[in-house]
Amino acid sequence: MTSSITPTLNQSPPMNLTLHHHPPHSPFLHISPLLSSTPSLKFKCSSTNFNGENNIKNKQGGLKDVVYGIVDEQVQSLLEKEENKGLLDGLEKAAERVEIARMELAEIEKQEAEAKKVQEYVKQLEARASEIEECQREILEASQLVKEAERSLAAGPDGLTENEIKAIRKNKERLESIKAAIVAAVVGTLAGLPFSLAQLTNITELIIPLGITFASCALYGVTYRYVIRRDLEDIHLKTGAAAAFGIVKGLAAVGAGPPLEFNANSFLSHAYDGGISVSENLLIFLFATVGLDFCMKLRIISPFPIESSE
Repeated sequence: MTSSITPTLNQSPPMNLTLHHHPPHSPFLHISPLLSSTPSLKFKCSSTNFNGENNIKNKQGGLKDVVYGIVDEQVQSLLEKEENKGLLDGLEKAAERVEIARMELAEIEKQEAEAKKVQEYVKQLEARASEIEECQREILEASQLVKEAERSLAAGPDGLTENEIKAIRKNKERLESIKAAIVAAVVGTLAGLPFSLAQLTNITELIIPLGITFASCALYGVTYRYVIRRDLEDIHLKTGAAAAFGIVKGLAAVGAGPPLEFNANSFLSHAYDGGISVSENLLIFLFATVGLDFCMKLRIISPFPIESSE
């Protein structure tokens, strides 16, 4: 036999539920159970088995279920009432407003973060602007130094001004052109002397032909220097200039002869004389070209334009 404690449940008076109805503006609905008395348990010692304990547990579980069921029914009935539906709708709308406010707050925080980034970027730009200003100042200082250097170079080593230096260069160019004219005239005249001697019998008759050859070759020397410039290896320019002067001078000599008649003999005579005259003048100017080219390569005559080192 085992000794056990058998509880005896004394039922208290019924449980009273009191509903406190708050004012309409309050969103809370409060339900408070008021128990006039609590159920009391009395324990007695008896000699029974453990089945009594299981019965006690079953009775307590059933009591809890009854209490929870009554509370659920009361809450459900309160929620189903029309006057409480407005409160529930207000709660839903308030929850929606809270959610909207939360989203707006997140957007404001995002905008603040972007504003901070913009401020940082503006600060970086201001720092770079100051660097740019410093660089501009340095550039201005460097440009001033360059201008001073240009002025000092324009003054020349002897303290000459730029206009004086230009005048000196022009005088040098004129001198080199005169040298080219002299060389071409001398070489061309010597080259044309045999042709003149072959055509004339008196020495006094050489003055006019030699004078014309001297003048034309001098003019050719000046023109040749400005045409060839510093391209001394261009054979086309050299031969082209000589051919142009030779053809023009040869045809001019034919025009100074007897007039052309409308017969075959006159045509053949003028053609023969023109060929001879052009050939002679081509040879004269080719010799003048060789003399000028030789002197330029030896730097006796400076090509156009004169370099500063010369």
